[in-house]
Amino acid sequence: MDERPFAAPGDVPLDYERDLGDPGAFPFTRGIHRDMYAGRPWSIRQYAGYGTAAETNRRFRFLIDQGQPGLSTAFDLPTQMGLDSDDSRAEGEVGRVGVAIDSIRDMEAMFDGIPLDEVSTSMTINAPAPVLVAMYHVACRRQGRDPAGIRGTAQNDVLKEYVSRGTYIYPPRPSLRLAADLIAWAASAAPRFNAISLSGYHMREAGSTAAQEMGFAVANAIAYVSAVVERGVGVDEFGPRLSWIFNTHMDFFEEIAKYRALRRLWAHVMHDRFGARDPRSMMLRTHTQTAGSTLTLQQPENNIVRAAVQALAAALGGVQSMALSCFDEAIAIPTEHAQTLAVRTQQMLQHEFGITRTADPLGGSWYVERLTDELEAEARRLIEHIDELGGAVAAIEAGFYQQTIADEAYAREQRIASGEDVVVGVNRYADEAAPLPERFDVPADVAAGQRARLEALRAERDQAAVDAALGALADAAAGEENAMPAIVAAVEAEATLGEICGALRQAFGDYRPAAAAQI
Repeated sequence: MDERPFAAPGDVPLDYERDLGDPGAFPFTRGIHRDMYAGRPWSIRQYAGYGTAAETNRRFRFLIDQGQPGLSTAFDLPTQMGLDSDDSRAEGEVGRVGVAIDSIRDMEAMFDGIPLDEVSTSMTINAPAPVLVAMYHVACRRQGRDPAGIRGTAQNDVLKEYVSRGTYIYPPRPSLRLAADLIAWAASAAPRFNAISLSGYHMREAGSTAAQEMGFAVANAIAYVSAVVERGVGVDEFGPRLSWIFNTHMDFFEEIAKYRALRRLWAHVMHDRFGARDPRSMMLRTHTQTAGSTLTLQQPENNIVRAAVQALAAALGGVQSMALSCFDEAIAIPTEHAQTLAVRTQQMLQHEFGITRTADPLGGSWYVERLTDELEAEARRLIEHIDELGGAVAAIEAGFYQQTIADEAYAREQRIASGEDVVVGVNRYADEAAPLPERFDVPADVAAGQRARLEALRAERDQAAVDAALGALADAAAGEENAMPAIVAAVEAEATLGEICGALRQAFGDYRPAAAAQI
């Protein structure tokens, strides 16, 4: 990279029509809509969920009252791992980092009084995503509404779990199959629902660079699209419903350039590699959350500024929806005060600063255009290398993603420890006397209540119908048919999340990475 402290016209040999185009036109570098936020501001979608379904329902209603139009659901660790709340492995984790959802009854309670064909809901769930979406689908029907009308997003990006988060259940290849089953099923059964949110966010939280976040996420997306196309579904049948989530980190201009480069990169992948012809298939529509990993326990009110500036970068970069990591998240689950402040921050950006008046306001900046080109080129090199390794699954199985990210994260921590990278309030301008804000705690009786509800469910349901549905699911998973209809049938029979994932485990087995198996 040029070491000059400024950019110049010769740094960016751009062809406007080829490399940029107007907003709303291929390759969408400048945005996916011609008028961008002047026509429709980004959606405010704060991440929420804790304890029981009833408690999360109250938090959802609170956020709606604060002016948030969409919902975003955090699930607890047992739910993310496909475990019921009374499983011995769930001990101490029920309702802690999100809401506990064990059955269709919990899903109904979480959205009690919230019409599921009118609200848009995002669900941060991966390995058990097909089960949670099936529950959402059935809950809508039980409300007396048309489940084909559900809107929202399931993360369903299980490949990045093997890289950065660890909430996988099955081995990578059957997990990819289940993710593709959900995408293919939703194309007809829930055509307004985004059946996958392709994620760079968590890999960035684990320590990747911006270019690695881009390259790894797009390489994973190529694997998913290929798997769905192999099922005989045309790319333009599901391409318009693909969505994304990326991390908006600390380097202000780099983050703006990242979103511009991502749109151009994805447009060419869909057009050139997969032959997409519907412009909507080529549009990279993305949610962003500001970077939780940049929040500090020390001087936590500094996090308000961090999130606000990151949110400004995301808006200038042209994202479609946004959540701010709340200033107290380094301490515990956010308080209602912190969630309100995060919503108000976005509302101020939309209404008080004039940034929604024009699309791509930094387009044409020599520096931003240079960064856009550099990030896209580096991401392309990573994708090409992953192709040489045999694709995303093979690269993950070989540990390429994991080692690359681990090396980068270690180097970053070394720079912080040495003071080369400044973190205000941590390694410079520290203040040991700075007070901590009020802490939110999950009620102590959450686990007991969940166990009691599970016991009641099992006593009241038709066990023969549950057993038959689980048997049919195990057979479907062992074959090659789409497993989603059998998952929906098991949910309707009131099988629990743990029982449904258990039936899938019979066919696929549990996954343990080679390193863990040797411990």
